[in-house]
Amino acid sequence: MPDCCNSSCSAENPPVDPRYRRVLWIALFANAGMFIVELAGGWQAGSVSLLADAVDFFGDAANYGLSLFVLALAPVWRSRTAFIKGLTMGGYGLFILAVTAMHLAKGVVPEASTMGLIGFLALIVNVSVAILLYAFRNGDANMRSVWLCSRNDAIGNIAVMLAALGVFGTGSGWPDLGVATIMGLLGVTAARTVVRHAYTELKTA
Repeated sequence: MPDCCNSSCSAENPPVDPRYRRVLWIALFANAGMFIVELAGGWQAGSVSLLADAVDFFGDAANYGLSLFVLALAPVWRSRTAFIKGLTMGGYGLFILAVTAMHLAKGVVPEASTMGLIGFLALIVNVSVAILLYAFRNGDANMRSVWLCSRNDAIGNIAVMLAALGVFGTGSGWPDLGVATIMGLLGVTAARTVVRHAYTELKTA
């Protein structure tokens, strides 16, 4: 994409902040790495909340890659991409709620120590990414969807750590299932926000 100076860029092809591009690349690699870590840890620990977080990391890595692809496109394409991402976030939330119901039926009790350790590592990664993305949280619908993903991840990591304490203290899987339910609902509510924002942008495009 050619460089733009002063008013030489049209509204349909706005300049891209190179800082935002660098942050997206960092977020992409960080989320892809944590997907592998949490997937392995979730299976080993038998924790549905860790597995849910692993799926979330995978989805976020895909979202960051998609966001990098549409940066140089016209705003209407960014809004369309955000609309699709919002629907994906909602699908993720519903999927997590379904998996939670399955684990409830099986009565699985996860391993608290693994949950806590991996949850803490994931929290460090997500808070770091959220700090980097904070300055871009009030951009277009696509930027907002990226920020919401990162924010929800950090909240989810804290919840996983609290669930680990609950599992350790009670010896039951209920805290793990409760956190997974919260994470699923967060995905659904964030999806609603992103879809409405993107829809508004598309109507005015």
